[in-house]
Amino acid sequence: MNKYQYDVIVIGGGPAGLAAALSASENGAEKVAIIERDFRLGGILQQCIHTGFGLKYFGEELAGPQYAHKFIEQLNDRNIDVFLNTMVLKLDADQHIVTGASREYGVCEFQAKAIVLAMGCRERTRASISVPGSRPAGVYTAGTAQRLINIQNYMVGRKVVILGSGDIGMIMARRMTLEGAKVEAVIEIMSYLAGLTRNKVQCLDDFNIPLYLDHTIVEILGKNRVEGIRMAKVDEKKRPIPGTEKRVECDTLLLSVGLIPENEVSKGGNIELNRITGGPIVDHRMQTKKAGVFACGNVVHVNDLVDNVSTESKLAGKYAADYANGKWENGRKVEVEPGENVRYVAPQEFVCQKTADEGSKVSFYFRVTQPKKKVEIQALDGERVISRKKRPFVNPGEIENLTLTYKELEGCSSDHISIICKSVEEASL
Repeated sequence: MNKYQYDVIVIGGGPAGLAAALSASENGAEKVAIIERDFRLGGILQQCIHTGFGLKYFGEELAGPQYAHKFIEQLNDRNIDVFLNTMVLKLDADQHIVTGASREYGVCEFQAKAIVLAMGCRERTRASISVPGSRPAGVYTAGTAQRLINIQNYMVGRKVVILGSGDIGMIMARRMTLEGAKVEAVIEIMSYLAGLTRNKVQCLDDFNIPLYLDHTIVEILGKNRVEGIRMAKVDEKKRPIPGTEKRVECDTLLLSVGLIPENEVSKGGNIELNRITGGPIVDHRMQTKKAGVFACGNVVHVNDLVDNVSTESKLAGKYAADYANGKWENGRKVEVEPGENVRYVAPQEFVCQKTADEGSKVSFYFRVTQPKKKVEIQALDGERVISRKKRPFVNPGEIENLTLTYKELEGCSSDHISIICKSVEEASL
């Protein structure tokens, strides 16, 4: 067995892993390695040939491969080893040992002072949502269809229905249209959009693609190949309403029904996961409940912008380097919990550190439970408001954030604060 020793090991070479590895190197970790199961770095970005990436992080609009290339270019100037085509088999989070295997290197054991989990996320499949019907050809997840068209030059169909209004699904509605296909409908079971509003405008509205909210597919039609679907309106409990069924002819069904953090490795390492996000519980330094094991990006919670992934991952890399170099300090923990109209918050903890600059800031990211107009987002220490900001509109499909200073967090009288999202009429102004 080949054995390697590193200061920081990053599992995953997508946007999160690249940002974390570079940040670890820039912050003093002398030996850094990336373990990536694919044959190249970049992760999902390599198949996202549309633009819209990098506006926040780089200040310019980039396609997915261009965004990834900006990070990959920097690897050449750093002492960062890359193990491609290497599958992680086991994580010993207590001993900081990663076991992997590849055709080139065989079975390998990687010993690290600190580990960063950056495995990204995966799509929910048809089995996850139990759509009735037979099992004909022509049913794909939106991400699989994107890879087939953009990388393998294979057109998946000509008459398309998309279930779910997630970002990948809406982007694929536009992509299929540009390739000459006819997108008959985008169907969403919720009463609101699951993705970014800008994607609805640019990918659906601009191409006159119909969006059916409060609808779902009740049957997939066809034996050998998809011949159509039957959709229906749903009631407030998301049950199909009898008599509202409608048949739509199509030869292809794309599923854009949500993403799940990829945490099989985390589970194997007994990393404590949040029951709502499905990702590791982390503090503001992106450290999990296991000392010296950090997590970042979509493996923690599914983001809507890769720019946010890079920002989070840069923090994880910095603190992983600090841990590896012995620059570590523990302190009183303040738990950050979701309150009114907030589904989850990440990170879930703040650690008070004596050496920290009280003017430093921590951003907490969250998704609301229901869409609302004219709201105020508040951080509460008991009943005391310690921070607030107004928003004209919030939607579950778009991540919100609230930034607090170390001074505000350290000044909390309790070990728990909550983040809420209230209508302006209800908020104490």
